[in-house]
Order: sequence, then C-alpha cells, then structure tokens
Amino acid sequence: MFFLKKNSEERGIKGFFKNIADLYIDGFRSMTVGRSLWKIILIKLFIMFAILKLFFFPDVMKTHFSSDQERAEHVANLLTTVNNR
Repeated sequence: MFFLKKNSEERGIKGFFKNIADLYIDGFRSMTVGRSLWKIILIKLFIMFAILKLFFFPDVMKTHFSSDQERAEHVANLLTTVNNR
C-alpha cells in the first residue's frame, strides 16, 4: 500500500489540500484545447458582467434620487409598507 507510506508532513488536512492543488496545477499545465476554452469562458464572463451591466442595468437609484439619505428613505419606505402597489 504505497499511499500509506507518506511522511508525516503530507498527512492530514495540509496534505489533502496539497494533493488537490497538485492535481489542478498538473492538469492545467498539460492542457492544450482547454486553454483556448478557458480563454473563451473568461471573455464571455467579461462581456456578461462588464459590458452588459453598463448598457442593460443602469443605476436607477442614482437617477431618481440625488443623495444617499433620499435613497435610504425610499428603500426603508418600500420595505416597511404593507402593500407596495
């Protein structure tokens, strides 16, 4: 049983996380197609969170209220009223 003959440093929780880290590091080093797929994924995430947020999710509270106090009062009123409609 070769997996039981590890030194005391590699046992326990530190050894467990070290083995997981080594697994992922070796896996990413040996990737060929995966690198281009990760690049595509990162570009898509950038587009979704940076560009789409700017155009489709404007900051409505800043346009309707001029100060933080007014925004806070508006949110408090919405949360404390029984029927918002």
